[in-house]
Amino acid sequence: MNGPLDSLQRVACVIVTYNSCDVVGTCLNRLAEQEHVVEIVVVDNASADATREVVAAAQNRSNLVGSMEIRLIANANNRGFAAAVNQGFVATSAELVLILNPDVTVIDPLIPVMAACQEYGLAAGRLVDAQGRTQAGFTIRRFPTATVLAFELLGLNRLLPGNRWNRQYRYLDWMSSDGVATVDQPAGAFLMVRRDVWEKLAGWDEEFWPVWFEDVDFCKRAKQFGFQACYIAGVRAGHLGGHSIKKIDGASRELYWYDSLLRYAAKHFPTLHYRVICVAAVVSAVPRMGLNALREHSLEPVLNGFRIIYLSGKRLVSAKQQVSRL
Repeated sequence: MNGPLDSLQRVACVIVTYNSCDVVGTCLNRLAEQEHVVEIVVVDNASADATREVVAAAQNRSNLVGSMEIRLIANANNRGFAAAVNQGFVATSAELVLILNPDVTVIDPLIPVMAACQEYGLAAGRLVDAQGRTQAGFTIRRFPTATVLAFELLGLNRLLPGNRWNRQYRYLDWMSSDGVATVDQPAGAFLMVRRDVWEKLAGWDEEFWPVWFEDVDFCKRAKQFGFQACYIAGVRAGHLGGHSIKKIDGASRELYWYDSLLRYAAKHFPTLHYRVICVAAVVSAVPRMGLNALREHSLEPVLNGFRIIYLSGKRLVSAKQQVSRL
């Protein structure tokens, strides 16, 4: 690290909520224990539950004790995770900004993560479950290759989780409970970003909507600009996992996931690799839509399956046309 951390360093926190009333209160309460967190912006993506009331109550408590400033940005519609994070950055002024999911509770002091973020540009701690176990395979990952994404689409990483591509992708070949290392991509659920990095990258890509792969894309672009992400395993945060995503119906989740995955592949892979991923998406949509239809006793997954095939096929044709023009 480049010397001791300034004891007066300010940290802002951006929390994106979507029907998060049962978890965001605990998240805010635990943040109040972090002395360097002086401003929190909650960006709510049109929750239909009592999320905003819970945040308002936390605001009132914070005003009484004067520990930190909590503000709420109430969006009239769901702008997606990336756009909401950008809103939070604009609304804050601290050099270091902690992006935190509402179902995450910070356990340890953030000072090591702050010091690493100052030095590298991005930093994160270790996500653990309710039993304190590391959420291996999620808390940090390597950037996905075309093979990895094809395996993800075809379900092979679930059927054969021990395959070497999956182990490398999810850092299952390396995991330390107390180590410090630079990694490709910490999860966006618990990620600190230096403001100049966000400015250099022109923010998070809002085309990833409503969720998935926007954090992978951000970390990938940060690395291309010469920044690094530092993983501090000794700083823990509890994470329930999938809180807001579970509020989206299963058929729509599949469609959003496919769309974001293909968008990431189109943005970061050469055309040949992108075409392979499009083919895998078309092939995988058929069994996926059948299983979802049986599980949900609905025809909606079937309709979304055809939408996925159309989307993947359209992108594949587009990729072929790009090749023919070269």
